[in-house]
Amino acid sequence: MSVMTWLRVAVTLSMVLISTIVHVPIVLVGALIKAAIPLKAVRRLCDRVLVGTAESWNALNTYLIRRLTHTRLVIESETKLERDGHYVVISNHQSWVDIPVLEALLNRRVPMLRFFLKSQLFWVPLLGLAWWALDFPFMKRYSREVIARRPELAGRDIEATRRACEKFRDIPVSLINFVEGTRFTPAKHAAQSSAYRHLLKPKAGGIAFVLDAMGDAMHAILDVTIVYPHGIPTIADLFADRIPEVRIHIRELPIPRELVGGDYQNDASFRERFQEWVNGLWSEKDARIETLL
Repeated sequence: MSVMTWLRVAVTLSMVLISTIVHVPIVLVGALIKAAIPLKAVRRLCDRVLVGTAESWNALNTYLIRRLTHTRLVIESETKLERDGHYVVISNHQSWVDIPVLEALLNRRVPMLRFFLKSQLFWVPLLGLAWWALDFPFMKRYSREVIARRPELAGRDIEATRRACEKFRDIPVSLINFVEGTRFTPAKHAAQSSAYRHLLKPKAGGIAFVLDAMGDAMHAILDVTIVYPHGIPTIADLFADRIPEVRIHIRELPIPRELVGGDYQNDASFRERFQEWVNGLWSEKDARIETLL
């Protein structure tokens, strides 16, 4: 990289780090007060402060990226977003850049995005505590091999999903699910023998568990498609101003009532219907990516 590129990266990273250092302590103090004073009015006030601080942090980071890089966001939208909505947000996943793109697209236009995070991410400096304070669901997934050795662990991830979702039933929320379960790479695509040209195979279980726990409390699905026409970037490419353009499509979908409240884990017929529905969404998304490219 040239000297100017290194300077741009250093300035952008420094500003984002300063923003994080300023905002995270406010979130942690608010979380401690919320935990220490279990009065309903206090908890509601703390929740407003916590969410407002997190949205301020996201907005400032978005502003810095827009001011310090030349990345263009080209957005096609088929929906009017609601600030007090209850959304399940689904998206394809290619890069860590997807996160700031989603924040730039949806911050303060829908309720604060909350991600299902791997339990190991709790230990990320500063951010792990902030995610915990903001009630981000931390999930511990068990592989088939582990469950085979310890059958008592079967179903614990599902129960953890239910417990995480329960606290969001009575407040505006946007729960995001990267349906592929991992970032797209050509190697993963080939290993899966995926039927989709631009996507990995979808994992329907995550959406099914959310709709099982919260289906009657959610009012719509936001289907987001993200495309990088100049190649899949890294987060370093974003800070180094090497992403000329990102193309984004967003649409709102109704939640099929017949797919709410079913037993995805144990009802084979329901699981098959649910997977067919998700596979249909993924076929449409694959075609949409082709068009956006």
